[in-house]
Amino acid sequence: MKKVSFAEFGGPDVLQLLDAEEPHAGPGQIRIAVRAAGVNPVDWRIREGQVLGAHPVELPSGVGLDASGVVDEVGEGVEGVKAGDRVFGEGSSTYAEFAVLSAWARMPEGLTFEEAAGYPSVVETALRVIREVGVRSGQTLLVSGASGGVGSAVLQIARDRGIKVIGTAGAANQDYLRSLGAVATTYGEGWVERVRELGHVDAALDLAGSGVLRELVELTGDAQKVISIADLKAPEFGVRFSGVAGSVPEALAEAVDLISRGRLHIPVEKSYTLAEAPAAHIDSQAGHTRGRRVLVV
Repeated sequence: MKKVSFAEFGGPDVLQLLDAEEPHAGPGQIRIAVRAAGVNPVDWRIREGQVLGAHPVELPSGVGLDASGVVDEVGEGVEGVKAGDRVFGEGSSTYAEFAVLSAWARMPEGLTFEEAAGYPSVVETALRVIREVGVRSGQTLLVSGASGGVGSAVLQIARDRGIKVIGTAGAANQDYLRSLGAVATTYGEGWVERVRELGHVDAALDLAGSGVLRELVELTGDAQKVISIADLKAPEFGVRFSGVAGSVPEALAEAVDLISRGRLHIPVEKSYTLAEAPAAHIDSQAGHTRGRRVLVV
């Protein structure tokens, strides 16, 4: 099979599309013929060799956590799924023609493979950080870098829970944030005052790692009310860095529920081939994403 891999840490150019042995489903796992794989910031952070609190990476390494596709192998002890089922979920080395998933759910009706590949990690992350930051119905959550995949999920999940969201993004994404139910404002000079004019902030999320933690702590009045998924310097400000995944099966079940109720939709901004994985990483690192980027197999 074809698989994207890297033999050394570094920039996008270390990614190579190679011939590789097919993986097989072990106990409690399934294997899918991959139709699409989600491109996440954690993918290029791992490629660069950043220490994210996860398991050490053994080189050479595959790339990717999220995928959608068709089940073609079911591991020992797995029930409720069979060959031919359309699923999406999380596993390892998903930038490939075949991948093993350790958590999955059936794809909701009406969802394309490209769309489905964009949900698993971002919904898990969104649910986790909303829980960790402790924001509740009736309160106001500030989301810095709100237009990407995780931000898109946070805004819609918060809206479903009765939480008001103020979202910051570039000028081109203001209408997009409003379409997801957020009160939108731009980042850049004067952004703190613009947020203050919109009202009291109970909690804040840093999703872009754009050097705003000091200001987020100032706006909330409490470093414990700020969570970052993108700035490794978070502890220097007393802010928690949330980089370790929680319960993916529960997150997938909630994603299916939200999608089925019409309460969650994350658009695919751009699709790439496996051979274009380096370009996908370059674009992901540049930011300014509206929704998700995926690789199509």
